[in-house]
Amino acid sequence: MNEHISKWAEWAQTSGLRLLGILIGTIVLIWLLKVLTRRLVKLAASQSRAALMREQQTQTLAGILYSAGVAAIVFTAVLVALPEFGINITPIAAAAGLASLAIGFGAQHLVRDLINGFFIVFEDQYVVGDLVRVGQVSGRVEHITLRRTVVRDFGGAVVTIPNGEIRQVANISRDWSQVFVDVTIAAEADVNLALEAIERGAVEMRGDSAWATVLVDGPRVLGVESLGPGGTVVRVLARTAPTRQDDVAREFRRRAKVQLDREDIECISTQRVELAREK
Repeated sequence: MNEHISKWAEWAQTSGLRLLGILIGTIVLIWLLKVLTRRLVKLAASQSRAALMREQQTQTLAGILYSAGVAAIVFTAVLVALPEFGINITPIAAAAGLASLAIGFGAQHLVRDLINGFFIVFEDQYVVGDLVRVGQVSGRVEHITLRRTVVRDFGGAVVTIPNGEIRQVANISRDWSQVFVDVTIAAEADVNLALEAIERGAVEMRGDSAWATVLVDGPRVLGVESLGPGGTVVRVLARTAPTRQDDVAREFRRRAKVQLDREDIECISTQRVELAREK
């Protein structure tokens, strides 16, 4: 009896203490992981609609990170503790390594999607409701997961894009939008009178309280953009609230046409201009 007690006491002083250390270390690591994931959610917290969506996504991401982290910590703790019971973990570790290698090789596209999806959410590149342009696809984001992004394009089609294929994304809904409007007047028209008329239209729109919340800057007449046999092109710039550039462009065209008609200046066309950088 005393021999058994002595063996248990010896085991408790060696392996037992190590197991207790492993248990305490596991609990501390899980607690730290929980604190960090909660911190992520607090950093994303806000009262705006977009920020609330980001907070929900961050909560989902934090939950995934917490679950995966706990599983990894517990698995490692079990592997470290098994030798204290006389179990050889070398075959287990080798099998786990081979399994992870096989899974990683076979699901490399899935892993790439998940990693890219993680950074899309973590870096707040876009949220549900944003207008984005991904490659040749433009539309509103309807759904985001760590694996895919679902966009409804301007034709109404639902386009599913694996996150791993997203190399570059343009978010059209952030902060402000911008539009250039070219007004083409007849070549024989008085340019100065045309500029004054278009400027009056811009001033009138800037002073309209109905458009005060939509306009960020302008409309501003930049001047004569080009001369040609087809007419004189006057360029106007307007900076607007996100996604309202088309509404502003339509309203400005109407006002510019009214002012030009008052001066009997022939307006050949007014069109929106998209400026693209050369690649």
